Amino acid sequence: MSGSKAMTDRMVRFALKPLAFLAALGPAAWLGWAALTGKLSANPLSDLTNETGVWTLRFLCITLSITPLRRISGWTGLIKFRRMAGLYAFFYGTLHLLTYVIADRFAGLDFTNGIVTWATVANLARATWNDISKRPFITVGFTAWATMAPLAVTSTAGMIRRLGGKRWNRLHTVVYGTAALGVVHYWWLVKADIRRPLTYAAVVAALLAFRVYWKRAHAAQPGAAGHVLPSTGGVQFTASWLVRGRAPSNSTVQDKGTD
Repeated sequence: MSGSKAMTDRMVRFALKPLAFLAALGPAAWLGWAALTGKLSANPLSDLTNETGVWTLRFLCITLSITPLRRISGWTGLIKFRRMAGLYAFFYGTLHLLTYVIADRFAGLDFTNGIVTWATVANLARATWNDISKRPFITVGFTAWATMAPLAVTSTAGMIRRLGGKRWNRLHTVVYGTAALGVVHYWWLVKADIRRPLTYAAVVAALLAFRVYWKRAHAAQPGAAGHVLPSTGGVQFTASWLVRGRAPSNSTVQDKGTD
């Protein structure tokens, strides 16, 4: 039995995870290729901004869905993909933000003192902040990205040990707020045709409902806390899949997760 588990772990680590990594990188690679070869629409900036934003939401939903899928299917190996999915959500969110900052705010500056100067940096920061503070949908989008940043920074086993299990778990419940803010940002952005934002809203609501149901259903069971599997979603990262693809010695920290 242990030999079969070891073989499965090796298959996940050396086959499935590399394939998942390349597949997750695919949208960014395609966007880069399309931009360089003129395959985007007549408004390439809009294409890049929209696609990176949508992929951020997709990876947030994928990350949040891993724990429910694992609990329903019984395949604990799914947990080894959660950190990767969460980091890709942050990656595409950062691309989304940089597209806005560089192609929109930076391109609109007046370079009277040259491009590579401290004045340019100050003007860019001022122009970006003014826009963020005045336009609600950008305010919400920036807030969503800002809530992902600490989750990405604390994604390692070392940070889990430094923060402690309870504090780490509380921090990573923020991912549900991140997903909700992302949906609101998308909803306000499209304004007219809200079918796609509504779909993402339904997915996030269903995943949150599953979390609440699971927590309540198992709260009264004797020893439930010791059996709840790792859970904090999103950019929700446990240490078990970080380096060796297996649970670390402090895995019980994650067993009290919040998903």
